[in-house]
Amino acid sequence: MTTVRIPEDWPTTEEQARAVQDELRAGVILGEPGPPPGSGRVTGVDVAYDDERDVVAAAAVVLDASSLEVVAEATAVGRVSFPYVPGLLAFREIPTVLAVLAALPCPPGLVVCDGYGLAHPRRFGLASHLGVLTGLPTIGVAKNPFTFTYDDPDTPRGSSSALLAGSEEVGRALRTRDGVKPVFVSVGHRVTLPNACAHTLALTPAYRLPETTRRADALCRKALREAYSV
Repeated sequence: MTTVRIPEDWPTTEEQARAVQDELRAGVILGEPGPPPGSGRVTGVDVAYDDERDVVAAAAVVLDASSLEVVAEATAVGRVSFPYVPGLLAFREIPTVLAVLAALPCPPGLVVCDGYGLAHPRRFGLASHLGVLTGLPTIGVAKNPFTFTYDDPDTPRGSSSALLAGSEEVGRALRTRDGVKPVFVSVGHRVTLPNACAHTLALTPAYRLPETTRRADALCRKALREAYSV
């Protein structure tokens, strides 16, 4: 497990964080399709918090995209690096997530974040932020639609509908199980929205959430427990 320090130049105010978002957002690449679903490697990243200790644990789990077998995994623990502010949650997590990706023994391939990319009030959620900083193709697969609206997709698995900010499509509500609440997919960096949805379906053969998210969630919670076990 890697222990992470907050960078000395990390933003400390909302104004500074928004300025960083504005600067980095220009680096988001939307024109690349991304890797084909079911090929290469795909990595899930997720975090867990210990609010009493002001600590965040991150996990990265690399899967073979064709078999969904685990190839590699890593964990990291660090101090929460920013106060809770809606729309700026990436600043609480990015240092630890970057550290856990760096600790992997192999390239991660496509990175799937438990959260948002373009489906963000400033069009720069964690998946986009992480993608621009690393250059990796990234997508966000979230459990809820944040502040956006959508029509309920048709019942069968694979059905989708636009996730909307007014008339702007910022992602898709995607049904990964017949008749089960959809997940909310958005582009992070270097992936198209149709490809992001195809990846999400390839990663959900048995459950609502992607295998990447399920495994990274379990691992980061385990890392948090073990970091302070006595």
